Amino acid sequence: MRWQELFMDLEAQLVAAERQELDAQVAERTRIERSAVHWLDRAAVSVGLDLAVTTPGGPVRGRLEDLGKDWLLLDEPGRRGALVPTAAVTSVVGLAVRSDDDCGLGRRFGLGSALRAISRDRAPVVVHDIAGGLATGTIDRVGADHLELAEHPADAVRRGSAVTGRRIVPFAAIAATRRA
Repeated sequence: MRWQELFMDLEAQLVAAERQELDAQVAERTRIERSAVHWLDRAAVSVGLDLAVTTPGGPVRGRLEDLGKDWLLLDEPGRRGALVPTAAVTSVVGLAVRSDDDCGLGRRFGLGSALRAISRDRAPVVVHDIAGGLATGTIDRVGADHLELAEHPADAVRRGSAVTGRRIVPFAAIAATRRA
C-alpha cells in the first residue's frame, strides 16, 4: 500500500512538471507572436476608435477614419480631418489591444499619394511641423519627399495676389496636415 502512495505522488509530480512546462511554452509563444506585431497592425483594427496621437508638433485627437502604410487620418471633433505621418507619431493612446493577421493595413498608398490627392482638391490646409510651427496655404506640388505650399491666409482663395510665399516642407518634418 505504501508503494502505491509513493507511485501516486510521483505521478502527480510528473503531471505538475508537465503542466508547468506547457504553461512556459504557451507564455513564450505568446511573447514571440506579440514581438511580430507592429503598432500599425493594431491601428488597422482600430479604425472607428477615438485616439490621442502625440507628435512633436502637438497632439491630434479624434476618431481614426483611415490609414495607409505611413499615415493616419483622424477626424477631430470641431475640426476637419488631420493627416498624420506615422514617422511623426511619438505615442498613441486608444489603440485596440489585439491585431488581426487577416486585417491588412488599410490603404496601400503612402503619404505622398495622400498629399497629392489633397493637392488636387485645392483646399487650403494648415501644415504643422515637428518643431511646433505651422503654415497655411494650398499644396501646389508634391515631390518624392516633400510638398510645396503656396502660402496664403486660410480664409483666402489661392490666387496669385493672395500668395505671400512658397514653402518647401520635407515629409520628415510634417507633424500633421489639417484642412484649414
